[in-house]
Amino acid sequence: MYVIEILIKQTAMPMSVQRKTVEEATTVYEQVLAAMKSSDLNLLELSCDRQPEKKIAVITDSIIAAQMYEKSGAAASGKTPGFVAFAAS
Repeated sequence: MYVIEILIKQTAMPMSVQRKTVEEATTVYEQVLAAMKSSDLNLLELSCDRQPEKKIAVITDSIIAAQMYEKSGAAASGKTPGFVAFAAS
């Protein structure tokens, strides 16, 4: 499973959706990047493969960051997925 996280201005937690294949996840990630690059004010709507009832809609100019990662691969490598990872002391 692949996760696409979107960080929204003035929101502490990222929003995320999941895709089953890397191709589908890459398509969504590129859609988010295109929305971020656009100077037009648009609404971006996304749904989740794992939980089809989970849907998000954001105004594109409020997206400040996006990332894509493989859910199982991130856990296996010991890296915490997310925009901020804190080192243990």
